[in-house]
Amino acid sequence: MKSIVLYFSRIGQNYSGGSIVNLTIGNTAVVAEYIRDIVGADLFEIDPVNDYPVDYYECTDVAKDELRANARPAVRKMPGDLLEYDTVFVGGPIWWGTYPMPMFTVLEKIDWSGKTVMPFSTHEGSGLGNVERDMKKLCVGADVKPGLAIYGSNAGNAKLDVENWIKNNLK
Repeated sequence: MKSIVLYFSRIGQNYSGGSIVNLTIGNTAVVAEYIRDIVGADLFEIDPVNDYPVDYYECTDVAKDELRANARPAVRKMPGDLLEYDTVFVGGPIWWGTYPMPMFTVLEKIDWSGKTVMPFSTHEGSGLGNVERDMKKLCVGADVKPGLAIYGSNAGNAKLDVENWIKNNLK
């Protein structure tokens, strides 16, 4: 079984445990790296052409505007076809109930036929939001497994949760 992690993560100001903190490594990147280490997956970071503001509140405003517009922001690089991969882990923060819009830019262009999809999120209270529903709509032909939601403020301590999720859903 060959796996890849497609993820979006953001550094800079983030909401964490009731306050704003500055992250030098995004929470979702931490979880993506756990997955890489556990299953030997390749990593592909979704990188928008236009960076989001470092300021947390400015970033949430931009994210809300993109969601309302159903935008598909340009990304620097696409992952190409995923023919060599059986399992695709897809992760990002929950912004306004779902993944950030640059993820949709990428996810809509993939042929999901025959893939196993493992969605995960980092959040500060919204869990998976609408991610599982969105992934089932996007990933036509894939077996979308139950998702994993990790509190971003706990990402650095979540490796066991990630291991258990993988063990329970990839058989």
